[in-house]
Amino acid sequence: MSLRIAVQMDPLESINPAGDTTFMMIEEAERRGHKVSVYGVGDLAYDTGRVTARARAAKVFPGQTPHATFETPSLLNLRKDVDVILMRQDPPFHMGYITAAHLLELIVPDTLVVNDPAGVRSSPEKVLTLMYPDLQPPTLITRDIGRVREFRERNGDIVLKPLHGHGGAGVLKVEREDGNLEAIVDLFNKMVPEPFIAQAFLPAVSEGDKRILLVDGEVVGGINRRPPVGAIRSNLVVGGKAEATDLSTREREICTRIGPELKKRGLLFVGIDVIGGMMTEINVTSPTGARALKNLGGIDAIARMWDVIETKVR
Repeated sequence: MSLRIAVQMDPLESINPAGDTTFMMIEEAERRGHKVSVYGVGDLAYDTGRVTARARAAKVFPGQTPHATFETPSLLNLRKDVDVILMRQDPPFHMGYITAAHLLELIVPDTLVVNDPAGVRSSPEKVLTLMYPDLQPPTLITRDIGRVREFRERNGDIVLKPLHGHGGAGVLKVEREDGNLEAIVDLFNKMVPEPFIAQAFLPAVSEGDKRILLVDGEVVGGINRRPPVGAIRSNLVVGGKAEATDLSTREREICTRIGPELKKRGLLFVGIDVIGGMMTEINVTSPTGARALKNLGGIDAIARMWDVIETKVR
């Protein structure tokens, strides 16, 4: 049975197919005989009861230039003309992202949206982890400099980061005696209206930050992302190096604990970040790492994802 797939994403022609997880999803869908169209979040619209998108039918060509070709755009009724939507535009997680989730929520359950838009909008990456305080490092969410001072006094070196940031942007280490704390907090408070997050610094980050992928609440595998020497950010987009890794008993325990909640929220494809046995994020918007996981260990999280999707649709 051929499925009609629409992928809500950043421009397909501008991505790097060698490491892009969304490209891998499209590639596997086409291999299975499904028909794929792509559109941007700006092409999404609501019109008198219909949720539509002006989309382009696409074909991808791994290892070639150009890596994709497109047909003339056409208007898709996302409730009637599509079986599955992959919500894969990159963060930041802001009101535009939330609005897109609200619109896609209107077509559920007639169309399967992965990840479920209601689940996505209620599960910001750094907020969902708060359900599991024993699985994460000491964490503070605030705008109050006094609370941050007290938190640093208790925990020593800390890390400050935007609550809804992504890709390692804005992540800063502030040591116990660093005199820049007030200036950094003031900057955060002026830049964004929401609180920011502070966490105890985990020295184990020098050994790497594990990205573990789960499909439908079940662990599939993980990679270790090692930061450059002297850095604390291990995201691949800012220079982290992917390494093969095995999952520890603690890491599997984390996955077992959070799996049922992910499944309950319809968060079918998820990537969690774990440093030294502590979970720092649950990534639900457009998790990455599947290409590196397959290249390093042969584990195909995307094939597993499509197996689950096909079962749900049929």
